[in-house]
Amino acid sequence: MLRKLVIDIGNTRIKTGLFVGEELCMVVSFQGMKECIDHCATLEFSHTIVSSVKWDKHELESIIPFPFLFFDHGIRLPIHNKYNTPHTLGLDRLAAVMGARAWGNHGPALAIDLGTCITYDVINAADEYLGGAISPGVSMRFEAMHRQTARLPLATLTTFPPPFIGKDTVSCLQSGVFFGIREELKGMIKSYAHIYPDLKVFICGGDAEYFESLTKDHIFVIPNLVLYGLERILTYNVDK
Repeated sequence: MLRKLVIDIGNTRIKTGLFVGEELCMVVSFQGMKECIDHCATLEFSHTIVSSVKWDKHELESIIPFPFLFFDHGIRLPIHNKYNTPHTLGLDRLAAVMGARAWGNHGPALAIDLGTCITYDVINAADEYLGGAISPGVSMRFEAMHRQTARLPLATLTTFPPPFIGKDTVSCLQSGVFFGIREELKGMIKSYAHIYPDLKVFICGGDAEYFESLTKDHIFVIPNLVLYGLERILTYNVDK
């Protein structure tokens, strides 16, 4: 079976995933590129895909000492992109929806990425990516209330779950953010499921762990969903 390396370079960290066939066997995160390259030198793999929000392909070719497929808007995909402005579509959203397709091989699927923003991305049974929605994430909501008011402090989620009825300003902020997002997620999932009755939902992102209580028979929390999506894209291009 093919051994494939996936490298996802974000703004603050770099995540690598080693796949044997379709199985994710190892996930390691790094703060810097040198540590990542040193780690990759210890691995055995035949194909690599790199996604980056920091460097373009030419910059990475001068850093990474082995050949790789670069994930950009020109890459071939095993789905049809129906987004009206595909050049403005965040590649992380595209990778997440590809991860949803990797886990839900058939039928409609919804990828929800709980990062800086919360993104909702839907693919139908005909493998058509249709788009979705974007709303503020956990930290962004706390930041907005702090920065755009005169007296509200900057809060974070320190207890899980926070009290539903806040007894002071901080706990009121925590309740508003946590339960507001929870009800948003429930409402959005219900609305998408009304359009696609057989919908499967896959939740990922740094804040996904806060909302694992939403999991049920058709809702799954997959922390490395983007890695699975990148692996699916790599495999498709290797096969081609």
